[in-house]
Amino acid sequence: QVQLVESGGGLVQAGGSMRLSCVATGSIYSINAMGWYRQAPGKQRELVASVNSGGVPNYADSVKGRFTVSRDNAKNTVYLQMNSLKPEDTAVYYCNADGLRSSWLDRYRDFWGQGTLVTVSS
Repeated sequence: QVQLVESGGGLVQAGGSMRLSCVATGSIYSINAMGWYRQAPGKQRELVASVNSGGVPNYADSVKGRFTVSRDNAKNTVYLQMNSLKPEDTAVYYCNADGLRSSWLDRYRDFWGQGTLVTVSS
């Protein structure tokens, strides 16, 4: 059974930094893209950053220049380094694995982590 296990999160002051990690566990053959989404209270879930299997990142405009997404394919792990945090970055951050296969015969599936709360105080 595949699971995404997140770590990091918590409370940080504005201007500070924080690192999130997410490891995919279980039977994994390949993952197309891994990334992070976030959902603030009263808002829809939105993409923060993702990285494909080739290491090419994609960022939301609101985090460009401040956040860095990276991936360790051998460890099925994705990281999100968040710098210069702002109060508007406060949200529950969810890890996502897109196009995951447990074997070469498997169909492509999407998985989500349980979410980790990031709170940025002003």
